[in-house]
Amino acid sequence: MGGVTPRVSQSLNPVPDPRTCLIVDDSRIIRKVARRIVEGFGFEVDEAADGAEALAWCATALPDVILLDWNMPVMDGLTFLKRLRAQPGGDGPKILFCTIETEVARIAEALAAGADEYVMKPFDGEILESKFAEAGVV
Repeated sequence: MGGVTPRVSQSLNPVPDPRTCLIVDDSRIIRKVARRIVEGFGFEVDEAADGAEALAWCATALPDVILLDWNMPVMDGLTFLKRLRAQPGGDGPKILFCTIETEVARIAEALAAGADEYVMKPFDGEILESKFAEAGVV
């Protein structure tokens, strides 16, 4: 009884898509530093300079994680967050507010609007890794 051994198709075990992160900050330097750190976590990274640009980006593809500045021209981070969460599927991405805002009331406002974590600037790789872990994304 010579049976044929079936070949396992590669399509049965596809390589998962890489996780994605959108970094939203009006500072090119902050975006560059954050990009380097987040890419080190294995994410594909895209960037937006303000909330309006980020909303346009999210309309084409929702990232897994959004690292979001609060104070930006055109559309601030809180407005972006509220608009994103109101859209279909907008509750999917994990949102990490990354800002200089230190007032407890402002932090509470961001969390109430749908932020998953809050990161104080300046930050480093260890801080971001810790916050990504707390948000359940690394």
